[in-house]
Amino acid sequence: MTAVPRPAGALLLPGAGYTPARPLLHYARAVLEQHGFTVRELWWETPGTFVRFSDAERTAWVERQVVAALAAADDCRLIVGKSLGTLAAGIAADRALPAVWLTPLLRTGAVAGALRRTPARTLLVGGTADPLWDSAVAGELPHETLEFPGADHGLELPGDVVGSAALLQTYVRAFDRFAGGLARPRA
Repeated sequence: MTAVPRPAGALLLPGAGYTPARPLLHYARAVLEQHGFTVRELWWETPGTFVRFSDAERTAWVERQVVAALAAADDCRLIVGKSLGTLAAGIAADRALPAVWLTPLLRTGAVAGALRRTPARTLLVGGTADPLWDSAVAGELPHETLEFPGADHGLELPGDVVGSAALLQTYVRAFDRFAGGLARPRA
């Protein structure tokens, strides 16, 4: 009997207030499905005391959510995370999983450190008006980087709806190229 290839899986991780229904993750899902991936979305509600958590506690909280999601789906071949979700960069690095990090928290030591050591193909997407993005750190990393001048933490250009839509289109094209270049579904 011949094994039927099953689709590779991808896991979408939200930000603190940026759900998988928002444009960056919505279009990521659509692109991945177009490339034959099965997509699992993680939706979370942070604890009420989350704002008082240390960076280490926030990272541990995110990692617990992601480890549980990965345990439930053994087919994950890609992680896509937005902002808070990028605290899972250490998991991606440890498992050598390709990743797309949207507005990664590059000023957080755990994220920058994980990105420095990950052996897997990685795409970083950020904007120069985002206080959590660090152009210098992004430039030092050996990863594909898409940086938008003037874009904020939502990857939008404040006061410029048409420009923001054009930025979104550029991001979707880059994401499509990245996803299309990953290994095909396995048997």
